[in-house]
Amino acid sequence: MEINNLEYNTEREKLIIPEYGRHLQKMVNHAMTIEDKEERNKVAKSIIDVMGNLQPHLRDVPDFQHKLWDQLFIMSDFNLDVDSPYPPLTKEKLEERPEPLEYPQNFPKYRFYGNNIKRMIDVANSWEDGDLKDGLILTIANHMKKCYLNWNRDTVEDKAIFSHLYELSGGKINLKGSNEDLSTPSDLLRGKKKYTNKKTNNFRGRKKRY
Repeated sequence: MEINNLEYNTEREKLIIPEYGRHLQKMVNHAMTIEDKEERNKVAKSIIDVMGNLQPHLRDVPDFQHKLWDQLFIMSDFNLDVDSPYPPLTKEKLEERPEPLEYPQNFPKYRFYGNNIKRMIDVANSWEDGDLKDGLILTIANHMKKCYLNWNRDTVEDKAIFSHLYELSGGKINLKGSNEDLSTPSDLLRGKKKYTNKKTNNFRGRKKRY
């Protein structure tokens, strides 16, 4: 074999889906040259079978066959005219840009509370007045206080939490001037401290034994 006859990948046609290999791409190119549509359909189904054998991990994926047919049209650059059991994928559909995602509402002023706190407040506003609503409001206030302490280790007064709750609720939840007392910082952070101390003690014990 002469060296001048060697064929390098850099000189070959670029593969559209490289993981299927060059031989399968040649099969797709050959299918596009078949004039008889019935014969072309048979060859396309055979190519789909080969593609399925090359990717057995996809057999448990829903719409496995649909995915293979879409890939077949992509490898043919959407020029293969065959009868697909699924709506044929078009180049326009493939290049279609998705709709922009709706991001959750942020409150940069009180970012340390997180986005979920607003949803909890909205739920509390939708409830009828009563003991259940009062209990939920106090739970939300305690959670806000815990989030605040996680962000700022200094002590925080309950009236500051009540003021933030009033603002985030649009003035619908007003605990200003109430006699309600929220949990103390030591109670709110007690579980976290125990967990931290336990991890530290275990580490020290392993280090000592070592």
